[in-house]
Amino acid sequence: MLLEGKTIIITGASSGIGAAAAKIFAAEGARLVLGARRAELLEGIVDEISAAGGEADFVAGDVEESGYAEELVKRAEERFGGLDGAFNNAGTTGDVGPIPDMEESNWHNVIAVNLNSGFYAAKHQIPAMRKRGGGSIVFTSSFVGHTIGLPGMGAYAAAKAGLIGMTQVLAAEHGPENIRVNALLPGGTMTPMAGEDPGYHELVRGFHALKRMAAPSEIAQAALFLLSEQASFVTGTAMIADGGNSINKL
Repeated sequence: MLLEGKTIIITGASSGIGAAAAKIFAAEGARLVLGARRAELLEGIVDEISAAGGEADFVAGDVEESGYAEELVKRAEERFGGLDGAFNNAGTTGDVGPIPDMEESNWHNVIAVNLNSGFYAAKHQIPAMRKRGGGSIVFTSSFVGHTIGLPGMGAYAAAKAGLIGMTQVLAAEHGPENIRVNALLPGGTMTPMAGEDPGYHELVRGFHALKRMAAPSEIAQAALFLLSEQASFVTGTAMIADGGNSINKL
């Protein structure tokens, strides 16, 4: 099992990619601390993992708050004895529209959820991993702001591109401590964030070379690789798992 004996934090774990990752990581032997705002959904996932013989706990809260990132780490240490990895996956697209027309509150919210949360996560997770002699951190970024500039998504692009820059610096700073840090860049994925409009889904499918959207489990499998020892010499990367979105023009 790729994560046997490892304790992993997952944020954005109540649905979509995070929920899929929780079930896959647990099946691979990880002990999990799950984070999101909706306690009832987290509790259901923990119950499902426990029924399958896995180990998981949860802390509900808001990734915009430094204290919440600290609380997730504290739970990992108190319940499972330490922290070996983290999939910092929580995010939001915010309102879509040109920057001159954008409400300042939207800009600040998107930056807080997508980028500030990454800072808080690293600030508290890295000292805990240092105690364990190493670890692995994965941030969910995006091809938006990295390989394309998608109109209407200026705040999202800025935040996700910022995560990649932070990833590179963290990897350089903490590589000597055997702490790997990588960013994962998914393509269009069938999550609640994608909505329920079939016309929109058809449009998004066409952006990809594979002419389909990802299942949440497919992105979770990419995160599993980055967190596992199979990626033991991989750090500081922006790993694209976008179904060919970045290279497709037709």
